[in-house]
Amino acid sequence: MAEQTLRTLMRTTDIVVTGLFSPAAVAAIGLADLFARLPLRIGLGLGSGAIALSSQDTGASKTRRVSDDEGVGDAESDATANRNEAITQAIVIGILAGVPFVLFGLFAGEAAIAALGAPPDVAEMGGTYLAVIFVTAPARHVALIAARSLQGTGDTRTPMYVNVVSNLFNILGTVALGLGVGPVPRLEILGVGIATAFGNLLTAVALLAAIRGPWAAASFARPTDPTIAKQLLEVSAPRIAEGLAATVAEFPFNAILLAFGTEVNAAYQIGRRMHQQVTSPLSRGYHVAASVIVGQSLGEGHPDRARFEGWASSALGLVTVGTIGILLFFGAEWFVRLFTDDPATLEYAADFARVYGLVSPFLVLYVVLSGALQGGSDTRTPFVARTTGMFGFMVGFSWLFGVYLGFGVEGVYAGIFLYFVWALLVVAAGFRWGGWAGKAAAMMEERGSVEEAS
Repeated sequence: MAEQTLRTLMRTTDIVVTGLFSPAAVAAIGLADLFARLPLRIGLGLGSGAIALSSQDTGASKTRRVSDDEGVGDAESDATANRNEAITQAIVIGILAGVPFVLFGLFAGEAAIAALGAPPDVAEMGGTYLAVIFVTAPARHVALIAARSLQGTGDTRTPMYVNVVSNLFNILGTVALGLGVGPVPRLEILGVGIATAFGNLLTAVALLAAIRGPWAAASFARPTDPTIAKQLLEVSAPRIAEGLAATVAEFPFNAILLAFGTEVNAAYQIGRRMHQQVTSPLSRGYHVAASVIVGQSLGEGHPDRARFEGWASSALGLVTVGTIGILLFFGAEWFVRLFTDDPATLEYAADFARVYGLVSPFLVLYVVLSGALQGGSDTRTPFVARTTGMFGFMVGFSWLFGVYLGFGVEGVYAGIFLYFVWALLVVAAGFRWGGWAGKAAAMMEERGSVEEAS
């Protein structure tokens, strides 16, 4: 959770610094982030497959280590070898998948942002930022996959140390290069992009060194088993599709916001960022923790314990993040003043922050249960929940009531709220009645990490 806090603080710093330039700069970085989420989604998707297989095989290796005296010691080495190969394959795929984004950022970034309806100055600033950060898209993939891989083994400290250092450099670089502190030139939005790109590269190199070194439980292995590759893609594909669909949905949603004015779009970026800063570190931490403990429990052969741990993690998230959401609702205007002093933007930003404060209990339950399902190799249920929710409510409902029926921005507020309520209902039903535990057991048997049931 410490690394998530600093990662979110880093992104918040980007918004705060660009907010000192102009509302147009905030809108530019917000629109550029729509495209920047594409490599993020792929990296997180491949990371989901890596953490699922890594945690399950780590649990299986623990069980076989305990049973070694009974003559099943080879199964431990099989599970460990499978884990290392899954990690290696995920990282290689991530590097290759990042190359197209490098080309896109260099040659099509500004035009893509302009196609959303952004004014010329916003498109120019956003295109500059996008070109810089997309150069390190392969490194961003590696950083996400490697971190999830290590977390799956139970090692959450190494990714934390690496990301803490990297994010601190990123924050300092954003302030120095963006504002021109001391002898450093004032590069504004270009400087913000350079700091982000450097952070991506530093994180990737450090995590690769950690896996290669002797102090991590995981290591690299030559990819030879097509079954592992198939399972990795089977788990990762719905997660990637979920993220890409969510990113695609953000385009018409931001077009809806832009129809109400640049100030409304900037206000949404600020309100959401404020919410993410105070709730996402805990939510994402619980998500990862649920994936790891559920996956390892399944690997150890305890599906009932895995189910209990998923519900227990959700309850913890509800108490903590739900409380923070209530505080955000009542203190919304004070919080968003940290980001802007523009009167028109401030009013809408406070309203968006209040909406996100209200949905915090639903959001954290959805996020944690999605992580628990991920540990059981079920990424399809969260895909259905998020995709139908975003297109049905966040986009569809917002357009119908906000634009077509003329309710204005209030229709957008309602669409956001209904989206998270719906997403929670779907994943809760999947976790309660879905067959994820049996699926995980069958996949472990198929790749040889556990013995086939007699």
